Amino acid sequence: MIDIIPAIDIIDGKCVRLSQGDYNSKKIYNENPVEVAKEFEAHGVRRLHVVDLDGAASHHIINYRVLDQLASRTSLIIDFGGGIKSDEDLVIAFDNGAQMVTLGSIAVKNPELTIKWMDMYGQEKIILGADVKDRKIAINGWKEESGIELDDFLQKYIEKGMTKVLCTDISKDGMMEGPSIDLYKDIMKVHPDMYLIASGGVSSIDDLYKLEEANISAVVFGKAIYEGKIKLSDLYSFF
Repeated sequence: MIDIIPAIDIIDGKCVRLSQGDYNSKKIYNENPVEVAKEFEAHGVRRLHVVDLDGAASHHIINYRVLDQLASRTSLIIDFGGGIKSDEDLVIAFDNGAQMVTLGSIAVKNPELTIKWMDMYGQEKIILGADVKDRKIAINGWKEESGIELDDFLQKYIEKGMTKVLCTDISKDGMMEGPSIDLYKDIMKVHPDMYLIASGGVSSIDDLYKLEEANISAVVFGKAIYEGKIKLSDLYSFF
């Protein structure tokens, strides 16, 4: 059974969504992310993916108070990403209730530090963020392309013991045109034991079934819920 992980993206403490990572496309869905999280929880959701978009475009975590509120006012298992660039940021994330962290830009720019953190905190607490554009890794809130090939990026970390990967196809993100199932299938062919979290493009409940049929471990999505394309009651069959 595929793990269902709704997303809450945060700018200025508010629940928002972007399209293809474009900050100018910001749409506010709720002024209070805790309300959104509580509604998810009330419908049987157990996991939550939280992204500090202010942090992702900056050099440190910014919306940690929102993380603390989400963690203290719900029992959701939260993985948190965006702005984790230092030991201090990582401590802030865990101290404010994150049970896992997603590391993207720092994993590209400082692999030694990323691997140190994985050894220190354990592979269960670290998710490798692979944000992809044309099968190359993008960083810093998707504003920069690193030139690193996805396959090379994944292989390097898997050899070091990384087991969880969140792969977002930037071209699909927020567009609700369907996920990059072929991309995820290609990854799973090479790394069949990976806990792969698909992200980007989910537009309907059928997309979730297609990802499940492709043996993808988990899926992160948000806009389809916020735009009413997927009702929370539709998710009951996955719990």
